[in-house]
Amino acid sequence: MDDTTLLGPIVIIVLSIIVLSILFSFVPIMLWISAMASGVYVGLTTLIGMRLRRIVPARIVNPLIKAHKAGLGVNIQQLETHFLAGGNVDRVVDALIGAHRADIDLVFERAAAIDLAGRDVLQAVQMSVNPRVIETPIVSAVAKDGIELKVIARVTVRANIERLVGGAGEETIIARVGEGIVTTIGSSSSHKAVLENPDSISNTVLSKGLDAGTAFEILSIDIADIDIGKNIGAELQTDQAEADKRIAQAKAEERRAMAVAQEQEMRARVEEMRAKVVESEAEVPLALAEALRTGKMGVLDYYQLQNIDADTKMRRTIGDTDEDEKE
Repeated sequence: MDDTTLLGPIVIIVLSIIVLSILFSFVPIMLWISAMASGVYVGLTTLIGMRLRRIVPARIVNPLIKAHKAGLGVNIQQLETHFLAGGNVDRVVDALIGAHRADIDLVFERAAAIDLAGRDVLQAVQMSVNPRVIETPIVSAVAKDGIELKVIARVTVRANIERLVGGAGEETIIARVGEGIVTTIGSSSSHKAVLENPDSISNTVLSKGLDAGTAFEILSIDIADIDIGKNIGAELQTDQAEADKRIAQAKAEERRAMAVAQEQEMRARVEEMRAKVVESEAEVPLALAEALRTGKMGVLDYYQLQNIDADTKMRRTIGDTDEDEKE
């Protein structure tokens, strides 16, 4: 048998292998067999249609098998629709199985809506069975006596499946608990009363219904730690006294500046008067000369005036000497 005779069968075998490889890669035969063995009927045309819609068949068929084994009434159309909407099919099915085992009323439509809303529906189911403890950051509050208290609380919450869509998250719970702690401590007459009975904080805050409108149900609020902080009242009084001191100093400085301004004004007036006196004194010789020239004043009168001036200067000199001796 020559080579040309063997070439035909070899080509046929190779082409057959290529065709089968393409067929098995496009049509998940093994996945179809696995589904049939699990009691879930999925047609080959359905699997081919998933391929054409760019859906990975394993992401639909494997969760369908799990749902069937768990006894859930979920069909392939629901899973495929949720997948096309951008949801996590595997997580939704796991959440439905967990809810079914825990006897929680959760249908596929609600689970899908929770998943599409961006919440972890599986974690929500787990929190419904096993409540979660949320620890608040340090909350600082001041009692009426001015003493600061620093409180850390642990809030035990359980997921509320009915309010997961549209309900507020953990941040709202923490903020409301912190606000309740601040209000309760602020209304206390003394920090000692709070330290003696920290349960009063828990009971007061818990009675406010802080979980309204949230995706959680608060089971308990426990005070984990409470410490004494600063004496805020004393610091405020000190700051007020310092502020009053600065105001008084500013007013005193203002009065001093006004006094200095008045003193300078008085000095300016005195200098002005002195200038006028000097100016007047400078006019006296002119007036005397004019009086002598016009005959209104005689020579004897002039000498008598000079004697009076000399006598006045002598008396002033004697008076200054006596004062210096007394000192």
